[in-house]
Amino acid sequence: MTMPKSKTAKKKATKTNQLSKPSAKKANAKKESGSLTDKSNPHIKLGYLQKKLKDGVSQCRVCNHYCVLKEGEYGICGIRKNIKGDIYLMVYGRSAAANIDPIEKKPLFNFMPGTDVFTIGTIGCNLGCDFCQNWETAQAAKEVGKQKQEFAERLFEYGYKLSPEQIIKMCIDKNIKTVAFSYNEPTIFLEYALDTMKLAKKAGIKTVFVTNGFMSKESLDMMKGYLDAVNIDVKSFSEDFYKRLCKARLQPVLDNIKRCHEMGIWIEVTTLFIPGENDSDEEMEKIADFVASVDKSIPWHVTGFYPAYKMLDKTPTPSDTLKRAYDIGRKKLNYVYTGNIYDPTGESTYCPKCNNLLIERENYYTTVVGLEIGKRDVEDNKKRYGKEDSKGNGKRNEKGDGKARGIAKCNKCGQEIKGVFE
Repeated sequence: MTMPKSKTAKKKATKTNQLSKPSAKKANAKKESGSLTDKSNPHIKLGYLQKKLKDGVSQCRVCNHYCVLKEGEYGICGIRKNIKGDIYLMVYGRSAAANIDPIEKKPLFNFMPGTDVFTIGTIGCNLGCDFCQNWETAQAAKEVGKQKQEFAERLFEYGYKLSPEQIIKMCIDKNIKTVAFSYNEPTIFLEYALDTMKLAKKAGIKTVFVTNGFMSKESLDMMKGYLDAVNIDVKSFSEDFYKRLCKARLQPVLDNIKRCHEMGIWIEVTTLFIPGENDSDEEMEKIADFVASVDKSIPWHVTGFYPAYKMLDKTPTPSDTLKRAYDIGRKKLNYVYTGNIYDPTGESTYCPKCNNLLIERENYYTTVVGLEIGKRDVEDNKKRYGKEDSKGNGKRNEKGDGKARGIAKCNKCGQEIKGVFE
């Protein structure tokens, strides 16, 4: 189907739609029955990935820290705790933020462009980035284990009471086709996210992780078949940077990008460039080369830093730095985008073959202007996903979810444009 410019839908940039009462009541309006050590508390969920050791000690296996926790101890993330020898998620069904956003805000540009996404996040994070842009919620739980019990209880009651069932019902009621887990690191609330993703699949709703990529292999394996897309941060291409500024390691992130690609999950990568830390040409080249080595069609978002959290002595990223990264990336990758600056050219999507304008963006205004979007025919679907069923869909296999996907082509030269489109 050809989509002429005169008839394309334009996505208006609006203020993020927040939840309104009574859809989700503020959690601190009424104290939950059960304390943080009471397993009957509905917001405490037994961890899906853990290994019991000796003397009541357990290892959390959700992320690459693999925290070994004694009775009463919290993991690095601040929201997973050893209670009587078992590790529990302490914020199940407790969203610190819940909004309806443009999908471009994640950012995802080659995935369902121009559509809305319902996004949730909790408190906590498994990284400790000095430059955290969402530190008010992401870093809030870091010191819980060192504080008084009363303070901890108040902190874990912060946000919205929002069950997986409520999330999916809201998406259905508002005709939202995607649910995203973002604002903080979604891996650390795996149980909450995964239960929601399973319901989403049954309802035909797509799912997205906006992640630092530091999840464990076990977590990725558990999400196989339920996770449609990820935006993964590559914060730097330096192990020293990750150790010094993020309290983490680079290699697991790179390994997980490769795993997601092998699993058939749509991937986009984001790098936040900080003046004097990761903004050299050499670093930009290394990141672009790595992404290209996995797949030249993985979009790379090069975004601007603003002083925040513990890094208040740096200046915002100059626009020239992002344009330099954009130019370096465009020589190696099919899709590169600038972010956190006003740059309609850098935000838009172009054909990698003829440079035809495909998707025009200005902030969160999105207009499809140069794409032809149709369905793959049965023969092409068989080649990609295996034997078709009675509806022409491919059988589920390791390379994909078996569904006939929309195929997008440049309306000028016919080049296939990689992504997830409808």
